[in-house]
Amino acid sequence: MYAIIRTGGKQFKISPGDTIKVEKISGEKGDTVEMKEVLFYAEGENVLTGQPVLSNVKVVGEILGQHRAKKVIVFKKKRRKGYSKKTGHRQSFTSLKIKEINVQ
Repeated sequence: MYAIIRTGGKQFKISPGDTIKVEKISGEKGDTVEMKEVLFYAEGENVLTGQPVLSNVKVVGEILGQHRAKKVIVFKKKRRKGYSKKTGHRQSFTSLKIKEINVQ
């Protein structure tokens, strides 16, 4: 059994028990999150495709923690002009453990 969900502008193929990193979702460690944007669901021969989403399928997950990714360095330079600029960025993300996929 697996499903394809959309969250944070990205799509993830998930199964119960998987751990994924998604764009930051509000909530604390241990909170339960319900994702309703399920695009595809398959269990053996039973296949459901959304147009664009499935209204009768929900994914339940648990927040494992709120983290920040490694720093990405952004360096800009224009040669022979004496211009250089160095900045960094750390993206926030949420670790989720998928508990179950509910079909109604």
